[in-house]
Amino acid sequence: MSIQENLEKVRDSVRESILQSGRKEGQVKLMAVSKFHSVEEIKEAIDAGQTLFGENRVQEVCQKFDLLFEYKKDIELHIIGQLQTNKVKNAVKYASCIESVDRIELIKEIEKACAKINKNIKIFFEYHTAEDSKSGYMNKEELFASLEYIAEGNTPHITTCGFMTMAPFTDDSDKIRDAFRKLKEVQKEAMEKYPQLMLSELSMGMSGDYKIAIEEGSTLVRVGTAIFGERNYNK
Repeated sequence: MSIQENLEKVRDSVRESILQSGRKEGQVKLMAVSKFHSVEEIKEAIDAGQTLFGENRVQEVCQKFDLLFEYKKDIELHIIGQLQTNKVKNAVKYASCIESVDRIELIKEIEKACAKINKNIKIFFEYHTAEDSKSGYMNKEELFASLEYIAEGNTPHITTCGFMTMAPFTDDSDKIRDAFRKLKEVQKEAMEKYPQLMLSELSMGMSGDYKIAIEEGSTLVRVGTAIFGERNYNK
C-alpha cells in the first residue's frame, strides 16, 4: 500500500476508535512519526494532507526539514525523542513543540534558547509509566518541581500542553492500558495542583496501541510504522 493509502486507513481507524469510545470526532490529533524516513516519503504524506510530524533526532531534523518547510510552510514538527541540552538550540529552531521534556535543566535550556530567538514553544512533560522505557520523569516529585518552576513564571517563552508517555512494548493490553491510566492519574493530580497551567493534552499511543490510548483519553497519537512502513535506517 502507498503512504496515502496507509494514512487514509489510519485516519479511518482513529475516527472509528474515537466514536466507539463515546468521544467526538476531532478530539484526537494524528501525528505522523517520520524518523528514519526520507524527505520524499514525508512529501508523500504531506501531499496526502498530513501536516503534523514527529521526529526523534535533532540531527535528522536538520538534514530534512529545511527542504520540507520550503515544500510546505505550514507543516508542524514535534520533537518526541530524548533531547540533550546541547541539541536544544536546533530543536527550538525547527520545532513548534517538544514532547520529551523530562527534567528541569532541559526546561531552563529551552527557555534560554527560545529567548535568544524570541520564539514561543509548546512542551509536553514525558512521564515514565513502563519499565522498558528509559525516558521521562521517574517520579512525581521531580515532575511537580518542574511544574512549580513554570508556574512561578520563570519561562515566558514556554507554553505547557500536557503529558506524554510510552506504553510497554508488549501484547498484553492490560499492561498497556495500565500505563495510559497511570499518566491520566498524574495529569489529574497536576491539573488540580496547578490550575493556572494548560495541561489538558495527553500524547499517548503509537502504531500498535493507539486504539487503547484513544479509549483511555489520548488527545494525540504518534503513528509511524502504520503510515510509512518499516523504517529504513540507511535513509
